[in-house]
Amino acid sequence: MNKKESILVSALHLLVNNGVHNTPMSAIAKEAGTGMGTIYNYFKNKDELINELYLYIKEKEKTVFVPFDENEPVKTQFEKYYSNFIDFFVQNPSYYGLIVQLQASPIITENSKEEGNKSVQPFIELLLHGQKNRIIKNIPADELIFFIGGAVLSYLRWYFDRNEKQISISNQLQLVWDAIKE
Repeated sequence: MNKKESILVSALHLLVNNGVHNTPMSAIAKEAGTGMGTIYNYFKNKDELINELYLYIKEKEKTVFVPFDENEPVKTQFEKYYSNFIDFFVQNPSYYGLIVQLQASPIITENSKEEGNKSVQPFIELLLHGQKNRIIKNIPADELIFFIGGAVLSYLRWYFDRNEKQISISNQLQLVWDAIKE
């Protein structure tokens, strides 16, 4: 792991555990085993570091959304994307912890949001294909993503807060599918 990655991993750990606003750059430097000057060689300020960390998570998130396949049934791909997305955060609880803190934060820039949204592009393509074939309701894709993302975050909050590791997502998946299907 290079120095920049070490800083990002340390920042992730501290931001999730202490909160975005309660984590000074000096604590990140100490956790990363580096000096403040080194951090500022990579990041102008804490907001830039957080945006970089957000994009780091979104880059990892791309592995969830394999390319959309027109030949595979829409419902099958939807189920796969939905389940994989939840599994991604279950396997990476610190990513979930930070994303929850940042979802309404003004720290994330419009450029970072635009770049981060690229991670879900295959999912958007699936939704648009489903709409074209009258399988999915004709609601703007960004509204569908917002709705589905909210369902995912609600499920994850329930999963992590209740600490019930045996919860099945099948009921939640069916509820979301029933809500968006034509």
